[in-house]
Formats: sequence, structure tokens, C-alpha cells
Amino acid sequence: MPDFVANQIAAGEVIERPCSVIKELVENSVDAGAKTINVLVVDAGRTSIQVIDNGKGMSETDARLAFERHATSKIRQAEDLYALQTMGFRGEALPSIAAVAQVEMRTRQETDEVGTELLLSGARITHHQPCACPVGCNITVNNIFYNLPARRKFLRSNATELSNIITAFERIALVYPEISFTLHSNGGETFNLKATTLRQRIADIFGKKLNQDLLPVEADTTICKIKGFVGKPESAKKKCTNQYFFVNGRYMRHPYFAKAIQTAFERLVPVGEQVPYFIYFEVDPSEIEVNIHPTKTEIKFENDQSIWQLLAAAVREAIGVYNDVPTIDFDVHGKPEMPSLDTVMPVGRPRSADNTSFNPFKTDIAKPKPLVDGWEQLYGATFATPQMPEGDMFGVLNIPEPLDDPMADRATSHYQYKGQYIITSVKAGLLIVDQHRAHVRVLYEQYQRQMEEQKPVSQRMLFPEAVQFSACEAALLETVVGEMETMGFELSPLGACCYAINSVPAGLEGINPSALVQEMISEVLESGSKVKDDIAHTLALSLARKAAIPYGQVLSNDEMEDLVNRLFGCSNVNYTPDGKSVFALLNQTELTKMLGGKS
Repeated sequence: MPDFVANQIAAGEVIERPCSVIKELVENSVDAGAKTINVLVVDAGRTSIQVIDNGKGMSETDARLAFERHATSKIRQAEDLYALQTMGFRGEALPSIAAVAQVEMRTRQETDEVGTELLLSGARITHHQPCACPVGCNITVNNIFYNLPARRKFLRSNATELSNIITAFERIALVYPEISFTLHSNGGETFNLKATTLRQRIADIFGKKLNQDLLPVEADTTICKIKGFVGKPESAKKKCTNQYFFVNGRYMRHPYFAKAIQTAFERLVPVGEQVPYFIYFEVDPSEIEVNIHPTKTEIKFENDQSIWQLLAAAVREAIGVYNDVPTIDFDVHGKPEMPSLDTVMPVGRPRSADNTSFNPFKTDIAKPKPLVDGWEQLYGATFATPQMPEGDMFGVLNIPEPLDDPMADRATSHYQYKGQYIITSVKAGLLIVDQHRAHVRVLYEQYQRQMEEQKPVSQRMLFPEAVQFSACEAALLETVVGEMETMGFELSPLGACCYAINSVPAGLEGINPSALVQEMISEVLESGSKVKDDIAHTLALSLARKAAIPYGQVLSNDEMEDLVNRLFGCSNVNYTPDGKSVFALLNQTELTKMLGGKS
């Protein structure tokens, strides 16, 4: 098999998308001892990816050999796999990149007067000459997958690919706070991270607000050393992407250890919400297995159960220290003054005052209450309407087929059961509507019509509210801001991934605008939507869920009548946009059977 074919096969596992190129090149810069690493991308890496570092650089011979398979491997014998101290060790990254892109490299060592310039296309060196360049390495990767059009066609949108690039960049920057990093996209600066401490690096990437919610975690044992930070319980969110595990300076995914942190926060955060965490493990390299997956994100531990217990205990200790800190309130304006204890004044024995004139036999006897006139009042509770059984009625009733004429013979009076269901009678029987799901369906179709007709209904905010996004969210926001404006939002950039919310859709009273916008962007980011219609669907559904009538809200008969009328005016009355049943029908035949037949 020719070498360039073998390299293309290897690139299928190592180089999945542009972010894989950045990961491999930046890790090589770290292994080269660089103190400054600059990353520049054009069109989310489709057109160009450039990584510049001030590391050791390479000689002319090493520069040519670097693009041969396994030439840059740090492994000399099999035992070296269990004593890894570097980010890379296979030596497949550079030849894999060169096999699927056009590569330009300039590099120079400190001891050399001139550097080396190489141009490669399809893993073949097309140009080689001396050049003037600073110490370090400058690699530019152009037209990724130019010789594999099928793979290039299946790349996602620029916003999605840029989000993946930022994620890969953050994972490395979080491990090496002593290294300065910059990231530029299409000429604009996305990150400019100076060398600093670990906590400050987290704040530089994710914002000062997260820095206020971090609790330090530390444990030092013979099995492993654990350090890092976890979020306070009040920082929990449903969509939490700021969760990172690192072992020996390498990012990893580990659901088992994530469960340990989740267990430590039991009964402290609502069900379904998660806290951010940044946990760093230092383990003997001989006790972990890194060579499992080409991306090196899946790692096996020899003592995973013991580390699980250590991690859970360390997180609980961090939470306990946080809860034990007393709160000192220095704001005493308008507070009642508490007298201090006067040590000069003698303290007397407490005395009790007795009422000597009290006689229990001379008190007035309470007059008896009048008897009830009429047996209806006396036995009214006995003949009261029985309460409906507990539980979710949708779990026992059959979901109906689409009603031919749901408005036929429908009653105008409705009954609300436990602030969750609206019960009304129709021609087919008894209709039970989930009020929250019904309102979600109504609002979803309303927002969809607004986006199609380009006629938003906005409400101007008296005081604009600032919202801080992560770099991934800010990159995605630029692509969905048009859809959000058609829904009624008005956002203006303030710089540094911060936006001001000037207007929101009408009818969102009582909802935190900044939390709403952040959750909407997080859902679009998590869903990975790239088609305009998919993005509009995700935004409309997210907004409808937040603005819909919550469970437990008491509705008047007019409000229930309006909701039912609007529901049956929708294009799909049976299900919510995410496929949940909106109502159940208890038909007349089933009701008769439940009551034992006709009398």
C-alpha cells in the first residue's frame, strides 16, 4: 500500500474535522516547550489554519522527517506507553494532516542561523528551501480535505465548526495556564490569554461571573492527587457545558467520575441540573491506559473505584467548607439596634408575676354554638363530590386519535384539576388537557408564524440587561441573531462576548431575560442545528417552554376557555413540538364501563 494512501486511512481516525488539526498542532507546540502559542483560522478552518509557537523548533533534517509516519513518536519500546509524559506519542498527526491538506511549515532552532521552509500537498513535499524565520515553528494548513471532497462536503456550518475549534482550544488552554494563548478567527481576536494562575485562566475563558461561583477542591493521597474547582449549588444549570476532567495534563471524558460529583451534590441542586467543575488528576502513568482511542479522550484507570471515592469525598469537603463559612452582614442601615450586654449592671434573678384574684370557678361559661338548621349543611361533606385519584392521568388514559370536530358540543364551563389539567366535556366524552403542554403548542406555532412573516411583537426593556456568553456561545449567536430578532429579541454587542438585551418578546413577564437567552443559545449549541429551519425550531421551542403557563398556576374559566380555543386552532393539537401528548380523551363508553354500566 502506498504511504499516502496509508496516511489518508490514518487521517480518517486522527483528523475528523478542523478542530482535530488545531488539537494536534497545539499539543505539538506544548511538547516543544513553547511559552506563547498563537492560533489563526479562516472560515472556521476550511480555508486556513495557522499555529505559531516559540518552542524549540526543528532542524532541516527533522523538518523533513516530521511528515513521515511515526517519525515523531516518543515511544522507543512498549514499556514507554506506561510512562507517558508528553501529549503526543504515536507520531501520526503531521503525516495525517499532510495527507488531507496543503501544508506550509517554517521552523528554526535557536542554534541555527536560518530556518527551513517546506510546502507539502497530499503528503508529498513540493518545495524545500532555507528561509528567515524566528525560533519555533509556524505551520499553516490550507484547504483541508481538498483531495477528499466527500469528507469536506459533510463538514458542518462555519458556526458549528468554529464552536468545535474553540472547545478544543479551551481544553488545552485550561491545562497550561503558564502558557500564553491567542485565537483569531477571520482576523478578529477571540481569545487573548496571558500566562497566569489556574483560577484566573478559568475566569479569563468563561468570565468573572463563573469565578465567583467556584469552590476549591484538593486531595493528596498515595493513589492520586486531585485539585481543581467545582461550582456552588446555586450555579447549577440544566445545560451545563463547563465540565472538564484532566489527567496528567490531558483532557478526558469519564462519566463514572462525573457521577461522583453528581452524587456529592445530591439534594443540593434540583433534579436534572448540573454544576460546573474543573478537576485535575495527577496519577502514576503506569496506572492509566491512554492508548485506547485515537483522540486520547478515553482513559482507563487501574484504581477507578478508589479514585471515585476520593473525588466524592473531596467535593463533599469543599461543599462543607463553603456552607460552614458564616455570613457577615455589614449593611446595618435601617436595622434595629441590638443592645449589648452591660457587664457593670448587676443581673437579677428573673421573677414571675402571679394573679392572686384568678378563680377558675367564677369565669363566664362560653355560650354553646347554635345547632345546624337543615340536614344538608350537617351532612354536606358526606355527599360531596369525590376527589379524583392521584397520579398522572395521561398514564392511564389512551391518547385519542385526531378528533374530527373537537369543538362539537363542547361545554363552556371547565374544571382545573390540581393546577395541571383542564377538564371539559366534548361530544366524544371527557377531554383532559395538559395546560402547560397546550400552551407550549400554542406559543410554538405563534413564534413560528412571527419568524415566517417577519413581524415580531417586542416589548422594550426599561433598563437593558447585560448577558455574558462563552466564546462558543458568542460564535453561535452571530448566526442565530436574525431568527431571534424575528421572535422579538433585540441584542446589541458590548464587546468581549457580552451583549445587551434591549427588547424581548411580549408576554414574558416574570422571566429573567438573560437566563432565557443563555438557555436558548445553549440548546441550539447542544442540538448542533445547522439548517435555518432546525435553528428556528429549536429557538421557538425553547422560548415556548419558558413562556408557557407553568404547572400549579390557577386559571379562571375565561382563561381556560381561551387556552382551549387557541389549542384547537393549531395545526397539530395532539402533540407538543417535541412529541409529548397534549390531551387525553375519556370517551362515553369507557366512562359507562367504569361506573358499572347503565342504571
